[in-house]
Amino acid sequence: MAAQVLSGHEAAEAVYEEIRARLRSLSFTPSLRVIRLGEDPASVAYVRLKDKRARALGYRSQVEVYPEDLPEEALLERIAALNADEEVDGILVQLPLPPHIRTQRVLEAIHPLKDVDGFHPLNVGRLWSGGKGLFPCTPLGVVRLLKHYGVDLRGKEVVVVGRSNIVGKPLAGLLLREDATVTLAHSKTQDLPQVTRRAQVLVVAVGRPHLVRKEWVREGAIVVDVGVNRVEGRLLGDVHPEVAEVASALTPVPGGVGPMTVAMLMGNTLEAALLRRHGASG
Repeated sequence: MAAQVLSGHEAAEAVYEEIRARLRSLSFTPSLRVIRLGEDPASVAYVRLKDKRARALGYRSQVEVYPEDLPEEALLERIAALNADEEVDGILVQLPLPPHIRTQRVLEAIHPLKDVDGFHPLNVGRLWSGGKGLFPCTPLGVVRLLKHYGVDLRGKEVVVVGRSNIVGKPLAGLLLREDATVTLAHSKTQDLPQVTRRAQVLVVAVGRPHLVRKEWVREGAIVVDVGVNRVEGRLLGDVHPEVAEVASALTPVPGGVGPMTVAMLMGNTLEAALLRRHGASG
């Protein structure tokens, strides 16, 4: 059995078409402000990609670059100014931050209605309480990718491997909102392969190249590989390619979840603009 390839590029383009259609009915242009500290190559590349996509959609996008040794208080003062700026709809501080800056303090400083990364505790609470808010982009992208390919999550047994605040935990919350039956597994889970073999939908987000082998996967399962690991110049997922022999569908790395993360950031920017102006996504 050859697994169907779940292309993130294809699903992301569908998201962009929806955004373009919604933008045509608006009387304003959403604005995104991205803050980057230092010149970490990965951060530079990610920020450039986000800015390019925002501009391509017609958003007003601006990147602010500061030295790596920028004091924490100076960063917080800049965030406060952007919070107060009525012309700015979305604020994103590119992670990871330098060691001298407390990441959680920075994330909590961003106004919840401008928090396009979806990491503010208020948005986390809204996610788990069933409310309306801005939620993390990669988990949103996973759910949207599955929906794009017609996967009905209601009642499905879904196993998520990885419990990070960025992917695993918020993804579990989103899947519950889709009426999936969710198991959140992690490094301390006993007999992890036995747990993953239960999954009708398996999502792996642990940052360990080729951790999941075909023996870990139920015949016919849908497998979403969130991992991006750079090994000797190559990008490898958390799922070994041999899993395609048993899965019914599988996301590629690269080209799977990655494009969806950027697409959902663009969606969050539009949602932030609408929520702040109207209290609804319209």
